[in-house]
Amino acid sequence: MAGFDQDIELSAYSHSHGLEISGNDRGGRQRSIAEASSFTIGGASPSPRTKSFSDVSPGDSHARSKSIAAGSDGAGGGFHGTMGRFVDSFRRGDGTINKILDFDDDNNTSSHGYSSHSISRGHGGTRYYDLRPGTGKLNTPSSLLARELKGRHLQMIAIGGSIGTGLFVASGKTLSDGGPASVLIAYLIIGVMLFCTIQALGELAVIFPVAGSFSAFSTRFLDPSWGFAMGWNYALQWIGVLPLEVLAGAMTIGYWNKEINKAIFVTIFLVIIFIINLFGAKGYGEAEFIFAIIKVTAVVGFILLGIVINIGGTPTEGYIGGKYWDDPGAFHNGFKGLCSVFVTAAFAFAGTELVGLAAAETANPRKSLPTAIKQVFWRISLFYIVSMTLVGLLVPYNEPRLLNAQNIADASASPFVIAIESAGATVLPSVMNGVILISVISVGNSAVYGSSRTLAALAELGQAPAILAYVDRRGRPIVAILVTMAVGLLAYLGDVPSQKNIFDWLLAISGLSSILTWASTCLAHIRLRKAWAYNHRSVQDIAFRAQGGVIGSWIGFLLNVLVLVTQIWVSIDPLHQGDTPLTTKDRVRSFFLSCLAIPVVLICTIVHKWYYKTRWVRIEDMDVDTGRRDFGRLGIIKAQEKEERMGWPRWKRVYRFMC
Repeated sequence: MAGFDQDIELSAYSHSHGLEISGNDRGGRQRSIAEASSFTIGGASPSPRTKSFSDVSPGDSHARSKSIAAGSDGAGGGFHGTMGRFVDSFRRGDGTINKILDFDDDNNTSSHGYSSHSISRGHGGTRYYDLRPGTGKLNTPSSLLARELKGRHLQMIAIGGSIGTGLFVASGKTLSDGGPASVLIAYLIIGVMLFCTIQALGELAVIFPVAGSFSAFSTRFLDPSWGFAMGWNYALQWIGVLPLEVLAGAMTIGYWNKEINKAIFVTIFLVIIFIINLFGAKGYGEAEFIFAIIKVTAVVGFILLGIVINIGGTPTEGYIGGKYWDDPGAFHNGFKGLCSVFVTAAFAFAGTELVGLAAAETANPRKSLPTAIKQVFWRISLFYIVSMTLVGLLVPYNEPRLLNAQNIADASASPFVIAIESAGATVLPSVMNGVILISVISVGNSAVYGSSRTLAALAELGQAPAILAYVDRRGRPIVAILVTMAVGLLAYLGDVPSQKNIFDWLLAISGLSSILTWASTCLAHIRLRKAWAYNHRSVQDIAFRAQGGVIGSWIGFLLNVLVLVTQIWVSIDPLHQGDTPLTTKDRVRSFFLSCLAIPVVLICTIVHKWYYKTRWVRIEDMDVDTGRRDFGRLGIIKAQEKEERMGWPRWKRVYRFMC
């Protein structure tokens, strides 16, 4: 309890004396507390190398001495000092920085009214929350990850993060399979489904901003074995996406020069993605902030250009209007064509939920996350509905370039590029391909972030090898990052003759994974609300409430189930071109290519349940306190915010409601 008492004394002293806790790096420059290896109390700095205290985590073989002055580590300056600090950053972290930050009421977690320190345990150097005492090893990790993401990072991750080949390239397959009307209907249905899902996720993540949130929520409110399966399902989804996106980037380079060896650019893209992730959560946030701005600008530009092309503003084509909805038609392959669009559309929407995963590394999720969640509406409307409507107006579903795609990562089959090329533009197709190139790097970056955080969380829960839980002093799950990057080396197989089969199976891992994750999130939110009411809690005590409430989560859950059922049907009886009937082998292959995530999840659940003898979590057994962010001043904060809103003009109230 020494560390806990020390934190309380530091907190009380700083509050009562109005002192500011700030940090200095070894070069003497001012730094934020989340990055500092030492900190100064108050304005007056003690003499160097004098006052220090030992911050030792139980069982931590890498315990460090914290100094109250800059330069106390004795690392020195110059090249050797820089290299020393770089190497030192990879040593195991002890969570000291985040513990110091926990004195803020907005960042406290709760366990039946106590501070997070009272429920933090030492376990071989790993900190965790004991969610259900007496029911075995069922924990939510108290994250050692650095909370460095800001509101602007979350907002751009929500509106533009992880948008890549799923929208810009794979949408060509949806258009050729179902026709423009099927694409619009499918994207609208999945848009509504995802809006409800992300609202539910936002409520869960603000209350419990934990690492590996999808696994933790399912473990806590549904079933521990299902949570185990959901964690591995989500990790495998992003692990499979990484080589797919990297290869897509290498193939995009072929638009300008088909003779260039793909392996050269696979190497370049992997190195770029790895370097970004070496900068931790802040590096990921800054990169996604820039990438998202580029993608938003490109999509807005495409929408404006698409309108001009459609009304006949180009020299090569007159007024187009809805011509391609009449010839060759609005639908292709009937109802089955519509159902076949769902899984590829889900792949395009995948990654929207990353904003919930990032909550564990956000400085103040109560303020940042609700604003970011609202951006999802604009992401769905702008990126998907409007842009895909224009694509359906400008590109017929029987366009040969759509049908001749080598695989789903082939950027030459992008309907966005085809639409611009058909208008006779010479430079703009290259610009659009450049945007696709940036997008695939962005999604590769998100893939490493999502999979590494999920693997680290699974390891802390005892559901993955313990080495994956290694988090260094910069708050990076470095071992999990390296494992994910190692799988990314599969992108080098892009030059082998069977590369199409390889990437079909990688996509199979990712295809329905998102649907299962989203359905579980909606169901977990429904169960949380039931447990909340059972414990006589008011919904007014929830810092952020989903706009659709429980009804919205039921809508999201049922739509997810509907998409799942239609996809199973289409995979068993797939679309078939040609006169030769499908063999049993063809049907089995089609099923596993479309629904591989289902047997993977079922096997994980059954084996885990058999081994650990887990059971469905009952409402009366749910703990809605442990690990919860305890907003001690929530009532006062809400009253102040309400009073402030009363003074806003009507346009601002509408804007803030939507954004």
